[in-house]
Amino acid sequence: MAIIRVALDVPVDCLFDYLAPDASITDIGLRVCVPFGKRRTLGIILSVCTDTSVPGNKLKQAERIYRDIPPLPPALLELFKFCNRYYHHPIGQVVMNSIPNRLRQFKLTIDQPSRAFAWVITDKGRLLDATDIPARSRAKRLLLTTLQDNGQIPPEAFKQMSAHNRKLLREFLALDWVTQMPLVPGLPTAQTEPPSPTPEQNAAIAAILADTGMFAPWLLHGITGSGKTEVYLRVTAALLKQQRQVLLLVPEINLTPQLEARFKQRFPETAVVSLHSGLNDNERLQGWLLAQQGKAGIVLGTRLAVFTPLPELGLIVVDEEQDLSFKQQDGLRYSARDLAIYRAKQAGVPIILGSATPSLESYQHALAGHYRLLRLHSRAVSGATLPVIRCIDLRLTKAPEGLTEPLLTALQTALSQQQQSLVFINRRGYAPVLLCKSCGWVAACTRCSSRLVVHLHARQLRCHYCGHQQTVPAACPECGDPDILPFGQGTQRIEAALRSHFPAARILRVDRDSIRRKHAWQSVLDAVQNQQVDILVGTQLLAKGHDFPNLSLVCILNADASLYSTDFRAEEQLFAQLMQVAGRAGRADIPGTVLIQTEFPHHPLYQALSRQNYDSHARTLLRERQLTHFPPFAYQAVLRAEAIVIDSALAFLGKAAKIATACEQFGQIQLFDPVPAPMMRLKGRERAQLLVHAHSRKHLQEFLFDWQQRLHTLAAQKKVRWHLDIDPLML
Repeated sequence: MAIIRVALDVPVDCLFDYLAPDASITDIGLRVCVPFGKRRTLGIILSVCTDTSVPGNKLKQAERIYRDIPPLPPALLELFKFCNRYYHHPIGQVVMNSIPNRLRQFKLTIDQPSRAFAWVITDKGRLLDATDIPARSRAKRLLLTTLQDNGQIPPEAFKQMSAHNRKLLREFLALDWVTQMPLVPGLPTAQTEPPSPTPEQNAAIAAILADTGMFAPWLLHGITGSGKTEVYLRVTAALLKQQRQVLLLVPEINLTPQLEARFKQRFPETAVVSLHSGLNDNERLQGWLLAQQGKAGIVLGTRLAVFTPLPELGLIVVDEEQDLSFKQQDGLRYSARDLAIYRAKQAGVPIILGSATPSLESYQHALAGHYRLLRLHSRAVSGATLPVIRCIDLRLTKAPEGLTEPLLTALQTALSQQQQSLVFINRRGYAPVLLCKSCGWVAACTRCSSRLVVHLHARQLRCHYCGHQQTVPAACPECGDPDILPFGQGTQRIEAALRSHFPAARILRVDRDSIRRKHAWQSVLDAVQNQQVDILVGTQLLAKGHDFPNLSLVCILNADASLYSTDFRAEEQLFAQLMQVAGRAGRADIPGTVLIQTEFPHHPLYQALSRQNYDSHARTLLRERQLTHFPPFAYQAVLRAEAIVIDSALAFLGKAAKIATACEQFGQIQLFDPVPAPMMRLKGRERAQLLVHAHSRKHLQEFLFDWQQRLHTLAAQKKVRWHLDIDPLML
């Protein structure tokens, strides 16, 4: 009798054996309902065999194998197994948390897509001569001519059509003159004439297309505004002609609407699927199934989209590859960028890593010859140049309300010239601190090692880590002094200051508080593009990927805070962030200016930034990393523990360090002392960490495999939660 081995969503790193009389090898990858303890649960079949180590009297029978949708493909199952091995995460949780929520439910009803459809003319329809249609069929002739002229009929136009014309469209569909394409509401769909590539773009496109039938990792290092997206589009067009699928990963959900619009405009006859956390369960399942069936030519999504089944995968693109958002920070702590590279190698297809400021890991791979380096040195729009970057020395210039006089003058000049400005401060809320000057009391979160942020309009103090909220007190809880003051600036306070200085200006604040509604982000983009905004005040949401042609001035506030960080990656990340936000200025034919308020204008980071010399600064940082034996010249993992009190977490890590000495590869790694985490208290629990350092990835992985088995014996004795974080980005 057949035995199936099933992956279940439980924190145990093993598969579970069940009897399944009707199972065969073709069922691998299908969903199955099985008994587990006193409940029933869903799992995925990963293997079918005839033997088992489970005693016969304890072997249970599977209740039902679901064959309503095709099984997960072998390549995707192999990707899950790689994640299990490399990230040391239970195989069942890897599998079950990487598929859509609807596939984890017993009753799966595949609803009709909630998205609207456009009626798109096919190649067969384009070749038709409308004059061949009899004159008496005037409506049919007119409808065909309209389709040939416009390429498609969008859903809003279809709703306004007469019943006769709708009937004609269905007739065209049966004749294969038109096809239906799902749309995302609010995005433009009309095809536009693509821009002519620059010589640099042409060279990059030709190089990539020369090796589309093999694994080839390309690092596309292009300055902001150099047209990296146009390279993606041109290469995608060639792959679509070969009937291949393209996976495009972006770091944040807010980057998907603009990119999706561009891909839909360029490829109106191709199904473009978007997969991200902003979709409901039904929308995500629909897109996932279209990709699995090979009907979606382009899949665009955030990090979880790397697990999308793509039977005809021909290209992977990772845009803004340096972004920290590609690293999952809970559950399966994977890097979508690294998994994308593994998947490209697995499928034998090229992968493009695009960035204006590549991660030092990717840049070092390119310097070492492991990646092929492509450069775009100039902006794609004719006449557009890189902005001029200047520092305003806060030691010499006062900044009441966070804004210096030179900065205000520059904003006034941009307003008088009817050009847009961006004021960037990566801190939302009104002020980061509520302070009593009499006794020194500071409003702090009771559940986290953080201060409560003042949100003045709501009259609330909020923790941006755990979500705790409370009313702003009328007086100091410690000494009773009513004169408690907000200290520092956030986006709301800068917005208020700008409104007082420029009462006639149209000012728009963009942060996570202002774009909570589902379509708020698209409304922001539309307002900026339609010249309905004079000054944008925003956080890192505006730092990358957006093209605002009329934006000429970028003002950067409070950048120095990252220079005080103990994280060795802080300077790399700050440089990348500032380069990205500076790149929003001067992207068209309007010259751009960037002003940075800082107390350290002569810091090497700001000097490199003013010269816009990524290569020089990156090589300096790489030399420092090499001297100190830090990544990318070494490999790391962190054992993190949390408990009700920090002593329990530290005690667990102390015992973990002791048992590590018994591991076979202990001599090949370096184990640091257990220390409290940078944010020791989070959501009511206290945290500590232990860093593992090695010069060989192989030795590190062998050590972690052995060590993890021993750690499970400790976890059973103490009420401590723990996990391993491989290739951590935050220490």
